[in-house]
Amino acid sequence: MSAKRNALGRGLGALLSGDEAIAEGFSPVTINWKIPVHQIEANPYQPRTDFEINALNELAESIRIHGVIQPITVRKLTEGSYQLVSGERRLRATKIVGLAEIPAYILEASQQGMLEMALIENIQRQDLNAMEVAISFKRLIDEVSIKQEEVGARVGKDRSTVANYLRLLKLPPEIQAGIRDAKIGMGHARALINVDKVEQQLYVFRKAISEGLSVRKVEELVRNLQLQEGDTASKKAKQKDTTPVAYKGVQEQLRSKFETQVKVNVNEKGKGELVFPFSSTDELNRILDLLE
Repeated sequence: MSAKRNALGRGLGALLSGDEAIAEGFSPVTINWKIPVHQIEANPYQPRTDFEINALNELAESIRIHGVIQPITVRKLTEGSYQLVSGERRLRATKIVGLAEIPAYILEASQQGMLEMALIENIQRQDLNAMEVAISFKRLIDEVSIKQEEVGARVGKDRSTVANYLRLLKLPPEIQAGIRDAKIGMGHARALINVDKVEQQLYVFRKAISEGLSVRKVEELVRNLQLQEGDTASKKAKQKDTTPVAYKGVQEQLRSKFETQVKVNVNEKGKGELVFPFSSTDELNRILDLLE
């Protein structure tokens, strides 16, 4: 990996540490201590979605007393027009205070370079919730076109950590919202990821919240569910398949077409039923779509 890539991986502190600081997609950085706040437009690539008002007010009070200590970073669009790259909390707090100007690093950046820089800057913050980090990792992979290992290298995390965050995006929306709102922590979420069925994930999630379960208790609950599932699967495997031989071919064709364990039940008079098992609403809708 090139020196430029490594510099970016260390974040803005390394990137903006001198007059010769240059990153891929960026021109040398300059500093302007008098950018009018009204000339700065929002960053469309901002991965951060939650800005806690009390924390913003505390930052605003600090700025009121001490001023903006760390400059924001902006991309120059035209003369007298800038786009925010990073530092949205500082910019918002400055507006709360009512200051007309804000110190800023100014740079030229391609859209992709700007997105990458904004994402990495935000990922490295300590106050992002786990879902914001996961979404940012996914955007780095999808929109900046880098691999999972490269994401880890850029933000100083190992591949397994990146993978665990990305797996959060496969959880049901209710659980993702719970993680975002700090109803459960990352440890609880990692345990839930290991549960295969959505309804069981939701059961454990809701129980964890209502009973205030620790991570260890959630892990124990998940293990018990997995043991029960294993026992049930073992019993089903031992059950004799009573489908008449003449119907087994039909049963296999239906299982292949619908990608689920369709069961053909037939009695001695030739009457019977087709059973379509499903484990979630999404799977039911998929089967219904195929039936249509």
